[in-house]
Amino acid sequence: MEDRKKQEHGTFRIRPMRPEDREEVLAMMRVFYDSPALLTNVPDEVLARDVDACLGDSPYVEGLILESPGAEKDADTAAIAGYSMLAKSFSTEFGGPCIWIEDLYLKPEYRGQGAGSALLAYVKDHYDAVITRLEVETENGNAVAAYRKAGYGVLGYTEMYHLAGREKTEDY
Repeated sequence: MEDRKKQEHGTFRIRPMRPEDREEVLAMMRVFYDSPALLTNVPDEVLARDVDACLGDSPYVEGLILESPGAEKDADTAAIAGYSMLAKSFSTEFGGPCIWIEDLYLKPEYRGQGAGSALLAYVKDHYDAVITRLEVETENGNAVAAYRKAGYGVLGYTEMYHLAGREKTEDY
């Protein structure tokens, strides 16, 4: 597998999340999780645990930063255009490793410029997965169209879940 320190995809660079990104990523996560793109209400402490897992040594999740090289914060640092979190698992249905794109958030000023496509290409090029999965609200027409353009299809079944510590989990 290629070095994932910093890779250019189109006009965007993609690199691993670093500790100095923490506060900016948490701010983007709050905007993302408060948007109509998601049905769940996620508390700040869960978002912080997610970022900490990305910054730690969890084998299950990886955090990526999308940078816009044309919009430097200073001489050495590109502006952060967005972030993504990838979860790693195994698909018995497809017989191999699975990458879940758990989060893909782009700041409004970077949408429609190829950053999302760059992230999807990066995942395809850098992970040995037999399937890449993601969730999207059907009402988010722009995202659905972008994923379809990138070759994603819709799975025709309902996903269910159960939260640890609860006898019954409510439907969304």
